[in-house]
Amino acid sequence: MKQAIDVEIQGFLESALGQAITPDEDYFAKGIADSLFALELVTFLEHRFGFEIGVDDLSLDHFRTVSDVAAFVRKKTAS
Repeated sequence: MKQAIDVEIQGFLESALGQAITPDEDYFAKGIADSLFALELVTFLEHRFGFEIGVDDLSLDHFRTVSDVAAFVRKKTAS
C-alpha cells in the first residue's frame, strides 16, 4: 500500500504533467518533463513539505520518478 506522501506526490506530478504515470516511470527520460518542470517540482516540494532544497540536493536522480521524489522527501523531513 502506498504511503500518503507517495499518493500526494504522484497526484501533483500527474496533474502537472497532464497524464498518468507509474511510481517508477522516469518522466524526464520519457520527455514529458524538462528542466523548467524540475523547478516547478522543487517549488512544490519546498512549499508543501516545509523544507528548503539546497544546491547540494539538486541531483536529477532525486526527482526522476515518484518513488525517487517520495524517498527524497522522507529523507529531508526526517532530518
